[in-house]
Amino acid sequence: MALTGDEVWGSANALPSEETRDEPIVIRKVPTGIADLDSIVDGGFPSGSTILLKGDIGAGMQEYAYTAASKIAIVNERPSSWHYYLGDHCDTSDLPSKIAYITFSRSRETILQELATSFNSEYFYAFRDRTIFKDFSSVYYRHSVVPQSWTHQDLFDLPSTNILEELVSFLEEEAQGSMVILDSITDLAVSDAVEMRDLVTTVKGLQRAAKKWDGLVYLLLTNGILEPRYEQMLMDSTDGCLVFEWKTSQRSSTRQRYMYLEKFTGVLPHLPRDKIARFPTMVSANQGLVVVYMERIS
Repeated sequence: MALTGDEVWGSANALPSEETRDEPIVIRKVPTGIADLDSIVDGGFPSGSTILLKGDIGAGMQEYAYTAASKIAIVNERPSSWHYYLGDHCDTSDLPSKIAYITFSRSRETILQELATSFNSEYFYAFRDRTIFKDFSSVYYRHSVVPQSWTHQDLFDLPSTNILEELVSFLEEEAQGSMVILDSITDLAVSDAVEMRDLVTTVKGLQRAAKKWDGLVYLLLTNGILEPRYEQMLMDSTDGCLVFEWKTSQRSSTRQRYMYLEKFTGVLPHLPRDKIARFPTMVSANQGLVVVYMERIS
């Protein structure tokens, strides 16, 4: 049976009927796990959003993903810690029930080692124990010079379909009610095995399907790798884009990480002008990625 537009979007986000047109529209929110960001966007991002995280290397994109996933995992383990980790602005937000972390070229062990050396043990264990990992490296490296022994999978165990089909199948099984992190679509964008038009089409389909999953989907993309037109195509295929960048002061040799909303359908139009801002950030072992203060974007 074909789905109608309202059914694809989900009942919580459907347009009101004539009989209910006077009732307020309730937009379900999902906390990001970054308390200061949630305070700006009124409790989190709209449920079902697909968000591109685009950033300079080391500018906080990966730390954002680790912080968001770890804090959601901790609160799922200990609901009483909600206000401590997520703040007071997410009381009515929907918490994802699990984390689905997808990697194309890196192993689960590498990711866990990064988190263990970056954050405290509470973040590490919650992330490790409550995250569903999916490692596509065997499919990703299949037609490369990398030997199968390096990807720790026997040649005869490899699936026969392509990597985008495998990704879609995994999401169909695990994405419902999840915070999904695709680390990173840069790998797919530069792979000879993936056509750029197929990747863009997949992201467009993912944006549509995510409206039924009641969670958030994050796509990590390293800045400056793709041609600008391809970056724009991927950005246009998502609901929002968070940018992470390094800035150096003219009066100092020190560098500062910044984060800002480049685009977000349904979010930016509702923000007061004084909250359309660039956010200086820092990374702490005990708090993860945090916002230091706001800097107005003129």
